[in-house]
Amino acid sequence: MIRKIVIVGNGEVGEREAGIIDAADFVIRFNDCLSYGAGGSRTDAVAVCNTGRPAKAMLGSPEWRAHPGIVSAREIWSVRDPEKFAAMRAPLAVVHPELDDFCDDYTEAFGAFCAETGKRHVVIDKSVHEAVDASLSAFAPAPYVVPSSGMIVIAEVLSKYAEAEVALAGFGHAGWEWHPFAAERQLVDGYIAAGRLRRLGGKTLVSSSYGA
Repeated sequence: MIRKIVIVGNGEVGEREAGIIDAADFVIRFNDCLSYGAGGSRTDAVAVCNTGRPAKAMLGSPEWRAHPGIVSAREIWSVRDPEKFAAMRAPLAVVHPELDDFCDDYTEAFGAFCAETGKRHVVIDKSVHEAVDASLSAFAPAPYVVPSSGMIVIAEVLSKYAEAEVALAGFGHAGWEWHPFAAERQLVDGYIAAGRLRRLGGKTLVSSSYGA
């Protein structure tokens, strides 16, 4: 039974947090597993941006495939429902023509990678994305493209593992300009106040790659 889950973002994680992370029952990291090492080594699932440039870069990288965090993970979570992002392509082209490859879908390629390596492939349903959008609307965010992968994963975990103790590490709520980070911080703080989440702490490292 999964009792303790830690979701580890790509921000810096303090040395004291590494042991707590590795002692959890289930640890989720993101994309290139930048938190691996200083932020502990246990990795049960890796949540990936399965569209656009980040997806293409990961799948085309032998280093990514050989990374110990990727190798040890039992599951790969694709955070972007292909149906949702296919529907976004045309309206996004109007307001953000520069993001012409943002909705390019690599979900099947991640599924093939999982089949080759004996991992479970989880595609987070678009209903989770839409529920996050609805929750964020309470904080009147400035126009944004999509919630961050971290926010999608938090929502998925709180829904799927409602009885577990869930902690966050390496979350600075900063990065790509078209994620609604200020509203996400407020939403997460609300979950913490309600006792649904807790933070382990740590400093922030900002990723310049879109879709983190």
